[in-house]
Amino acid sequence: MRRTSRSRRTTPARPRSPGRAARRRTRRWSTSPTSRRCGASCAAVADPAARRLRVIAAIVLAAGASTRFGSPKQEMLLEPVVQRVRESREISGVVAVLGAHDVDTSARVVHCPEWERGPGASLRCGLAALGGEVEAAVVVLGDGPGIDPRAIDRVVAAWRDGAGDRVAATYGGIRLHPLLLARDAWNDVPESGLRALPAALVPCDDLTPPGDVDFADEMEGGHRKEQNDYGHGAR
Repeated sequence: MRRTSRSRRTTPARPRSPGRAARRRTRRWSTSPTSRRCGASCAAVADPAARRLRVIAAIVLAAGASTRFGSPKQEMLLEPVVQRVRESREISGVVAVLGAHDVDTSARVVHCPEWERGPGASLRCGLAALGGEVEAAVVVLGDGPGIDPRAIDRVVAAWRDGAGDRVAATYGGIRLHPLLLARDAWNDVPESGLRALPAALVPCDDLTPPGDVDFADEMEGGHRKEQNDYGHGAR
């Protein structure tokens, strides 16, 4: 008698897990030569914010003799200016340039032995003290206690958007500080300072001008005279 073979018991195939397939694809991508070569640089290219990350420092000019004030006005004015500059979200460090007088400040101090030659000499000393990672410097005066950190943010934003290598704030049409200098413009600083050099202008009419305290009675009366130059910051 011919035996009939038993029918084989078949087990239904397990459906493939989409997660397992995805993991296999991920492993193939992560171990590919292109991925190994790319590394962190690919992430930087993919992130627009990383491309815009630039280091910006502030230089506070406070090298003058304060002859009209009658005493070193840096002792009263410099530190408040430094603290207001630090309120800007764009500034990574603050350098104070001193010359005629030594005063205490929380900023990094740079002494300019040639401060009497003019404001350009003081500014060049400050620029020379900045590290190679700094791509732009924001210049303010040490005797302008009304400096608004929002004005700093605005000139920096204009520079990031391609306004040029020199960008200055204006108040009621008058060019004052802060003034931003991109690194490409650091070699073009005359002895007389920056007042004669062209700059892209950023209106800050809704902000209070930084002021320019020259005399002691201006401090006592709370009056801050506006100015349209970039002097020593402590004449």
